[in-house]
Amino acid sequence: MPPCIGVRREEKSLWERRVPITPTVALELRQQHGIPVMVQPSPHRAFAATEFEAAGAIVQEDLSACPVVLAIKEIPKSTFQPGQAYAFFAHVVKGQPFNMPMLQRLLDLGCTLVDYERVVDDQGRRLLFFGRHAGVAGMLETLWALGQRLAWESIPNPFASLRHPYEYHDLAEAKADLIRVGEAIRSDGLPSAIVPLTIGVAGYGNVARGTWEILDLLPVRRVEPDALPTVTANPGASPHVIYATTFREEHTVAPQVASGTFNVQHFVAHPEAYRSAFERFLPHLTVLVNAVYWEPRFPRLVTNAALKGLFEAGPPRLRVIGDISCDIEGGIECTVRATDPGDPVFVYDPATGQLQDGFAGPGVVVMAVDILPSELPRDASEDFSRALQAYIPALAAADYSAPFAELALPPEIKRAVIAHRGQLAPAYTYLSNHL
Repeated sequence: MPPCIGVRREEKSLWERRVPITPTVALELRQQHGIPVMVQPSPHRAFAATEFEAAGAIVQEDLSACPVVLAIKEIPKSTFQPGQAYAFFAHVVKGQPFNMPMLQRLLDLGCTLVDYERVVDDQGRRLLFFGRHAGVAGMLETLWALGQRLAWESIPNPFASLRHPYEYHDLAEAKADLIRVGEAIRSDGLPSAIVPLTIGVAGYGNVARGTWEILDLLPVRRVEPDALPTVTANPGASPHVIYATTFREEHTVAPQVASGTFNVQHFVAHPEAYRSAFERFLPHLTVLVNAVYWEPRFPRLVTNAALKGLFEAGPPRLRVIGDISCDIEGGIECTVRATDPGDPVFVYDPATGQLQDGFAGPGVVVMAVDILPSELPRDASEDFSRALQAYIPALAAADYSAPFAELALPPEIKRAVIAHRGQLAPAYTYLSNHL
């Protein structure tokens, strides 16, 4: 038998239903490259065992015959096999403390670790990611939250009939439901209590593009951020449209020095020279969607102090914050914990700093699901599997007993080798300080 590829079951969360190789790709790997795929059985996976078997994959518990085992999320460290190669989202490159024991176990067993997060091109752009589906699922979940919050306020609204993304068979079914909501807004209009309905999306990358993929199914009128005060002050604003905008860096931060001018390259290189300037937009938003990559060195998008001031000024327009980025106490400071698809929102009360599960109670509803792509597992898996497919023949054929310098992998994959034969790869030796 030629070298096979193993697909491990996901065990980090019961909500994780994605796969790195779908039945369709498994069939093509066997037909085009003669690569067998072995798949561990799973009661939660979005693709049934029968789908894999129909594609010619072998469904069995034991993957020890496969030199490479693929997964999506972290693999339990107790299941690693000596000398085996693994590829998954490892979440170790920042020295994350919670995953250092896992990395140490891989080193102890002489394993090879490929981290999807570090599969990049020559310009450093990521090639394997779920950003689009995070944005799509995050926007759907945020609109669901809006519908439930307004219904709790006794405001009938067309969003209240939406379901959680994971309750749809696939993205096509979810989009069909949203198109129905859009038609209702066009014909019947929105309730006067929430007109004008305004939605702001912070960011413009892959995640933000996913949010707009959903928003554009609704009757959206795009406006510039600086036009929001005019929109919300207009008594003649249309109830048949949603006013939506994109916030870029120049809208969210300002130089610390009053006489300074904004420059995006300077901001990225020297974020300490800038402060948050987003507070001025909060009174004019019904929904804020955060799709911004954030690190502690950057100013926050929304601070708890800003929310407190907003609510002290009177009943605010703001109902929901969809924090797709979900950095704990990060860009959205009140995101103090992540949620899961079964209980996706909580209410943050700016007056007390207290949280309440669900969408009822004083404050703002926060959607903070940290595994959003898993809510659309079939669509997300198909896209990811297609991107990974090009590298699988090389992963299957590589001699993992060879020294790192002689390890024959495409450069995009070799850049992502965190550990090999029990040693940290040259680009990741800094992680020894975290072990």
